[in-house]
This record gives sequence, C-alpha cells and structure tokens, in this order.
Amino acid sequence: MSATGAGGPALFLGTGTDYVALVRPELDPTQPDIVRAAADAGVTPEEFAGSGDVWAVLVEHEGGGDGFELPGVRDSEPAGFAERLRAELAAASAPGAEPRPFTVDGGAVLRLDARPAGAGAFGFEIHVIPPDGGEGDALTVRTGPLPVAGLLADLDAFLGSLA
Repeated sequence: MSATGAGGPALFLGTGTDYVALVRPELDPTQPDIVRAAADAGVTPEEFAGSGDVWAVLVEHEGGGDGFELPGVRDSEPAGFAERLRAELAAASAPGAEPRPFTVDGGAVLRLDARPAGAGAFGFEIHVIPPDGGEGDALTVRTGPLPVAGLLADLDAFLGSLA
C-alpha cells in the first residue's frame, strides 16, 4: 500500500534498498486513497483504517520486500529496543570511546548485531524471525555503514513519537 494517508511511529534501520523497519501504521480514513480502497473492499473507511495499534516488521532485502504483524506488542517493547540501541550507540560515540561490536535483543522476532564501520559509523546485521505460525523464513539483513549521528537523531524522533 502507498504511504499516502499513513502515519504513526516508525523506526527504519538501514538504507533505501536494505532495511528493517518497526512500524505502527495509522491510516487516515479521510484520505482519498483510503476511501477508495475501503470502497473496493466493501467496508467503511474507518473499518479499513483499523485501530492503528498493531505493530509490524517490514523488511526490504536483495530487491524483495516482506513483513509481518506483531499482534499483542505494546509500545513499550519497540521503545525498549530503541532505548537499548540508542544507549549502545551513544556509548560507542562518546568522546574517547573505542567503538566496539554490540548486540541489541529485540525479543523473539528481532536481533541486531552492530559493528564499527569507519569513523562515526556502524554497520548492522539484523536478524528477523517471523513469529510462530508466520509465513516465511528467518532472514538476515546487512547494512553498510550508517552514521551514528543520524541514527541517534532517528532514534530520538522515534522515541519522541511514542511519548
């Protein structure tokens, strides 16, 4: 679905071609694309947009995209993952700190392994495992160097969107 009319908290880790995203879409039932899609589905725009409280993992990897919902996940879980990642990146970029590899556990479906990738940057190996009963196999998305300053800003914006 197009991003038109979609909002909500989102944390993208990676590049435009290889990434993992934690998102909680909130569709605006007044947007023309949503109204049209709802009519095509035979439901009201409000029913089509849904409650906007279901988290999902989106993956773009080697030219293909996939994703799955995370029913029952509360905002505190993605927030905790983002806070742990932010703390590790901040510690690694502190003046005089020696960048080192680290891992951030995102629960049963997500684990991030980070490694220094040049001055002020980290590369990620993000392991995604669909929940039990989900479609698809586990996969690993590798990112090239991502600047720590940009990552910290993105993490702050994500955490702010959950406040």
